[in-house]
Amino acid sequence: MPLFSFRRAPEAPATDAPEADVSPPARPQPAVTLRFMCAHPARLVALAFGAGLSPVAPGTVGTLWAWATFELLALWLNEAQLGWLILVNLPVGWLVCTVTARHLGRDDPSPVVWDEVVAFWLVLWLITPAGWQAQLAAFVLFRFFDAVKPQPVRWADQTFKGQGARGGFGIMFDDLVAAFCALLVIAAWRFVAG
Repeated sequence: MPLFSFRRAPEAPATDAPEADVSPPARPQPAVTLRFMCAHPARLVALAFGAGLSPVAPGTVGTLWAWATFELLALWLNEAQLGWLILVNLPVGWLVCTVTARHLGRDDPSPVVWDEVVAFWLVLWLITPAGWQAQLAAFVLFRFFDAVKPQPVRWADQTFKGQGARGGFGIMFDDLVAAFCALLVIAAWRFVAG
């Protein structure tokens, strides 16, 4: 009996049937609950300590949470310290959004609201000093640009989609562009109102 055989294996008979999909079944996405949030520190931050658990409009709830915490932080931190806090939270936000989106198996999960928090902190920091009416106007403008996503926010949202660091950057980036657009409208209004 020879050690090597050079005979070909018989070919499978040709059929007109399409090939069956052999991809693995989709992994079930975890429920976003208090238990899910508390199981990992990145999730706790990405969901803004519970604001992202809101069943209705988590982005709006996250932005309201940002407004309330900014007002509290402003009682203890000066302008420069608030600026440093925001600067530090840009890469922190990138990290926690990347990790939590991966855990949820989605590109930009709505419960992840740390992007709204940091972006709205930036808006409030740059318009300070401002009364509550100006802060309310900033809130409405920011939510408009973040939710409706007119250009260039739509471009920012669509350019950096996906999982991993690129997707995490995208989660943060479109909200920063929405913040920039809100600030641009506020600046134009202040210029016209003079």
